[in-house]
Amino acid sequence: MAQFKRRGLFETFFQNRTSLIIQYTNGDISKKEFLEYNFNFVQSMNIKPFSKIDSFEKGMYNYQYYNVLAKYYIMLSKDIKKFRKHDKYHIHYKNIGNEYYHLKDKATLELLRFLEFKNVEAYFIQVESKYLQDKLYEIVLLDYKDAIFHSTSSWLLDILKEEGVFIDEKKKSLIDEYINEKY
Repeated sequence: MAQFKRRGLFETFFQNRTSLIIQYTNGDISKKEFLEYNFNFVQSMNIKPFSKIDSFEKGMYNYQYYNVLAKYYIMLSKDIKKFRKHDKYHIHYKNIGNEYYHLKDKATLELLRFLEFKNVEAYFIQVESKYLQDKLYEIVLLDYKDAIFHSTSSWLLDILKEEGVFIDEKKKSLIDEYINEKY
């Protein structure tokens, strides 16, 4: 915790995030390693999500916090299912992952409300996964670098449409390679 106070929580968090994105983009780490390193970093920070979103940084941190945990537990669930052992743990981890995805979507909405839905664009993305076809959409905060969110939530999609930021067309994701890589 002391190291975060010296450098600043957000500076530390965003530097690590950027470093991992660069390593993944350069092919130095796999998607699975990217997810594991993100999870380990968030755990090592030992900082829970913020209860009030009054800055972009807090909103981004909350989104990433929940997203990292969701992806990690879904990955564990898939690993257990792959080896066809311990079905109850597969279901347990999948449920934990899905709960974190729900919290991630709530964090996304809190950030969008803080930003008053200004300079936000959302649309369905092209995916290789049949399961995610016409379900996965991308939310881009146009005023911020690398502020790209994803969701399959129907309730969040309804709000995006109500706010007039959802474009009714399918586009290639801004991070297409990452989205379509299996882990």
